[in-house]
Amino acid sequence: MTYSEILASFNLSITQWVVISLTTFLLGISKSGIKGIGIIIVVALAFVFGEKASTGILLPLLICADICAVIYYNRHANWTYIFKLLPWMIAGVLVGVWIGHDISEVLFKKIMALIIIASVLIMVYSEQRKSMEIPKRFLFSSVTGFLAGFTTMIGNLAGPISNIYFLAMRLPKNEFIGTAAWLFFIINVFKLPFHFFVWKTITKETLVLNSVLVPLLIASFFIGAAIVKLISNTNYRKFILVVTALGGLTMLFR
Repeated sequence: MTYSEILASFNLSITQWVVISLTTFLLGISKSGIKGIGIIIVVALAFVFGEKASTGILLPLLICADICAVIYYNRHANWTYIFKLLPWMIAGVLVGVWIGHDISEVLFKKIMALIIIASVLIMVYSEQRKSMEIPKRFLFSSVTGFLAGFTTMIGNLAGPISNIYFLAMRLPKNEFIGTAAWLFFIINVFKLPFHFFVWKTITKETLVLNSVLVPLLIASFFIGAAIVKLISNTNYRKFILVVTALGGLTMLFR
């Protein structure tokens, strides 16, 4: 099949192309450091491609965006926190591979929806809780790492969990972004073989679709990097919490 024939095989409508392009743009913005919109991306792609298939379409785009973030914020990474979380995230990914391999699309959708809703509730709780105490217990990092690994494998949904951890650690903004960039670049590359050979959600066809979207992704990353210092998070975060909660509920009951 030719390049254009592969794209045509997806049989996407103009509306679906608009949704995919918008989510790609938002992904670049998100990876530039404007956190909190990852769940919207996951929900939108799930509506277009289905819950499980969308994870394989999104992963290569995530890795491309991770590369941009690693290059841009490399000097700000705090490897102490990466080493604390990474082993537990790997364990969570492996459990996610096992659980997600043979379950039905309906059950997969329900799991993703419940993760989304739980993530939003956790984000709301963390926003309301004003404690300045930094959690230092081993249990906190291990549980957080495992949950982040599991949710990133099931639906690329680890963002809210990792955000809570890094916020709890009181990392400065650039250190927050740089540390998360390296952590997710490593873990997303680790996930690739499972999507290729176990779940088979990444194929030649999906990679062709990804290649069309990469230029937009890169452009949006640098647009986001240019405006990241100018955005006020207060009302924006409230908006994101409402929209993502509605997205999770819609996915759960549709």
